[in-house]
Amino acid sequence: MTASKKLPPIMNMTDETITENTNIINSQSGDARLQFLMHRLVTHLHDFARETRLTTDEWMAAIMFLTQVGKICSDERQEFILLSDILGLSVLVDGISHPKPPNATIGTLLGPFHAHAHEFENGAAIASEGKGEMCVFECTLKDTNGRPIEGGSIDIWETDETGHYDTQYEDRDGPDCRGIVHSDKNGDFWVKGIRPVSYPIPHDGPVGKLLKLLNRHPYRPAHIHFKIKKEGYDELITALYVKGDEYETSDAVFGVKSELLIELKKIEDPEFAAKYGVKVGDWYIHKDFVLVTNEEAKELFVKNSKKALAKINVNATIVDGLPVADLD
Repeated sequence: MTASKKLPPIMNMTDETITENTNIINSQSGDARLQFLMHRLVTHLHDFARETRLTTDEWMAAIMFLTQVGKICSDERQEFILLSDILGLSVLVDGISHPKPPNATIGTLLGPFHAHAHEFENGAAIASEGKGEMCVFECTLKDTNGRPIEGGSIDIWETDETGHYDTQYEDRDGPDCRGIVHSDKNGDFWVKGIRPVSYPIPHDGPVGKLLKLLNRHPYRPAHIHFKIKKEGYDELITALYVKGDEYETSDAVFGVKSELLIELKKIEDPEFAAKYGVKVGDWYIHKDFVLVTNEEAKELFVKNSKKALAKINVNATIVDGLPVADLD
């Protein structure tokens, strides 16, 4: 921007005019979506400060907290994702971004431990020896009309029996307790992993200190993650949670949804055990996953956006499915 560019005029600066003045100055990008996002961000931030009577010391403490969150981030640890998770924001954003009709599998948060994984054939073990009790994950992949989806990419990851992901080990020599498989012509896929266990999220950093201040525990109920992709379908990021886990109703990152609770069962049938190359007494989980098409997801996203904006009396135009500011 050159010094000669004419800026929009602002009003006399007071506590009452600062929000409108900031939004006026931020209205120059020409990007309607960016302008809408910044307008709502500034408005809500300023309203928060006014409503709470935020002090300089409190705001500086918040800045220093965010600084520490940034400092602990690395290629293997994303503390900002963890912060988003414990505030419930990750689950909310996923729900908004990937709406589902009643007959589709709902999503939940990605979490901070998704990483590169090797591809496996159906029936393979994605966990190395000694990582925990054997568990068969037998699943199907279909569309909302009940038709099998062939060739879907299913990225699966979980902790070992100690509650640690492979990326949390400094001496790891490659991916473990994670892998990618593909659905067959019948929409089926199955792998051998380990029995999911509950575990604490990393709480040795600033997010952990915040949880302690809030008198909250850092535990997640036993679960296994799935990231499912297929061209023409809305990507599904979800997880299955073991029903009856002691942390089922107090997940530290709010990821549990009733539709994602599953029964963890013991394998009792010798024929079933032989079919999957496991033993009687090992564990078994079954889940039917249902994907929505990109068209179905987009239509529902627009419908939900219009409904949400009308509810809070926010004037915005829907362009390419997203609310944007009116630049006229």
